[in-house]
Amino acid sequence: MPSDSADALSIPTARSAPAGGSSLSLLASELKTLFRRRRTVAMLVALAAIPVLIAVAVRLSSTVPPGRGPAFLDRITQNGLFVAVTAMLVSVPLFLPLTIGVVAGDTIAGEASLGTLRYLLVAPAGRVRLLLVKYAGALAFCLAAPVTVALAGAAIGASLFPIGPVTLLSGDVVQPPEAALRLLLIAAYLAVSLAGLSAIGLFLSTLTVVPVGAMAATVVVSVASQIAGELPQLEWLHPWLFTHYWFGFADVLRQPVLWDSFASNALLQAAYIAVFGALAYGRFVTKDVLS
Repeated sequence: MPSDSADALSIPTARSAPAGGSSLSLLASELKTLFRRRRTVAMLVALAAIPVLIAVAVRLSSTVPPGRGPAFLDRITQNGLFVAVTAMLVSVPLFLPLTIGVVAGDTIAGEASLGTLRYLLVAPAGRVRLLLVKYAGALAFCLAAPVTVALAGAAIGASLFPIGPVTLLSGDVVQPPEAALRLLLIAAYLAVSLAGLSAIGLFLSTLTVVPVGAMAATVVVSVASQIAGELPQLEWLHPWLFTHYWFGFADVLRQPVLWDSFASNALLQAAYIAVFGALAYGRFVTKDVLS
């Protein structure tokens, strides 16, 4: 997906001043540019629309048959907070990876396609520092995306359905404030889950000057990993797939919270970050930047 023309015009001006300053200035400039883009705003709005669609559909329907549709769907009418849980569950396989693929795939390739990459390096931002800042921006979006779904889900759920004590998967009951905290923990879990995919997208972005190619490749890798995770013939490979623990956030809905899957997921994503971060570094520091 190419960058907006308005973004293309604004980037050189927005980046030129802080690029030669501290890493924090460069990071602040990157985050400001990222979250002011119409494309980024549009993706966050689209993610927020997912829980709204779910809530409205449930509200307008007479009944939700137990066991039909996504998990927790039949609990929404009893407690509106389950809108957020259901929406995050629905978003994991495609919608969240799609938006992450767009952001991560655009990190380096987007600058190259706009002709601003060499200006950032001349500044002197330094290749390593620029790579780290770009990845930090992608990580910020990894957090913003699931948090957007969670907040939109909680808001629309509270508007259309009653809010009360939440019965967890373990059978225990928690009050709404604690349930809201667990929603944020689920969002944090998903942010960690998407960190490995962002590192893959960052590496792919260093391979091309066409951001659409890096974006599409990142999404395809995500889909391929999920498909491989469903094949029993590849069971030996499952623990090594970066998507293996994506649905492990159900452990946050138990009392007490089971942190094993959280730790295993973080360790797996850290391995992907290390491997693909090193590949991105090796490619980027030796790359001839012509645009």
